[in-house]
Amino acid sequence: MQQILQGHSNIDTVLHEIGSKHYMLVCDASFPFLPIKDAFSPAVIFDQFTPNPLYEDVCKGVELFNQHHCDAIVAVGGGSTIDVAKCIKLYCKMDSHQNYLQQEYRDSGVPLIAVPTTAGTGSESTRYAVIYFKGKKQSITHESIIPNYAILEPSLLTTLPLYQKKCTMLDALCQGIESMWSVNSTEESMMFSKIAIDMIMHHWHDYIEHNSAEAAEAIMLAANYAGRAINITQTTAPHAMSYKLTSMYGLPHGHAVALCLPEVWMYMLEHPEKCIDPRGKEHLEFVFEWLGQIMGCDSPYKGLMMFRAVMLSLDMPKPKSNNRETDLEILSKSVNPERLRNNPVELNEETICFIYNKILMPV
Repeated sequence: MQQILQGHSNIDTVLHEIGSKHYMLVCDASFPFLPIKDAFSPAVIFDQFTPNPLYEDVCKGVELFNQHHCDAIVAVGGGSTIDVAKCIKLYCKMDSHQNYLQQEYRDSGVPLIAVPTTAGTGSESTRYAVIYFKGKKQSITHESIIPNYAILEPSLLTTLPLYQKKCTMLDALCQGIESMWSVNSTEESMMFSKIAIDMIMHHWHDYIEHNSAEAAEAIMLAANYAGRAINITQTTAPHAMSYKLTSMYGLPHGHAVALCLPEVWMYMLEHPEKCIDPRGKEHLEFVFEWLGQIMGCDSPYKGLMMFRAVMLSLDMPKPKSNNRETDLEILSKSVNPERLRNNPVELNEETICFIYNKILMPV
């Protein structure tokens, strides 16, 4: 069972609790500028990985971990940093002479502590990681890579660049909303989603516009709840459709997802008869009604309009396509059908093309 703690001062207590003497610190280039950097005294530091981490990067981390006989991993950074740390934990006891991706995954038993420096992915509380092998995204999933401890330090958010704060916060909001309507939702996941969405809607303005410390604490906790919700349900169509937008137009993940979500949402509201959730159309309509209320509105459509209003306030523009017809063809064929199985309304390639056209359409 994961322990979630607030405040970086807990790091020494945790390290003492797990009996660590020589831990590896996985961090990114921002670490030397963090206000909490002096709280860490690792045996070895690993920061040699790209923003979209490569399999080869992880292999270097595994080699360094074993070379220095490390006994734990502490990840301090955003989602990519935590993903790298998760993969190092998963692979460090495996056969280094074979491709790790092709071996059976088992719990290595190495303690993992995650200290997120952004409030977006909730990776500090999920069983998922993403790395790239030969240019293709690899989705790693295993229960053992959920960090043993997640330490939430909201002061780290106040120094983030404004655009990064917007993108990561939107990712958390989208995860909360997608988890709410996912075909895999449970009572527990829906409660996590409700908390995440509610906290973001109440605090996003003070977090973005006023850099409020109180709002930062709420947003960081909300992102964690959204991560815990997604850990149960997995993401749905907006996430599945976002990845190619990121690679084609250079949009950060949170920005891309937030462009996809309202168009998918609108299509689903207009086509409840295409519901594929085993619980039926009535359940989906109940979820949309409840979602509207959580967004602070008295109808599902007004809830969607509220999301659009937040996007407008945050000034998150659409990408510009030089050849929309060609782009639409590429985008429509890019979506992972596995992700669409979690979506409560059926989407075929023609529908996906229709939704992408809405996303690319100039305002």
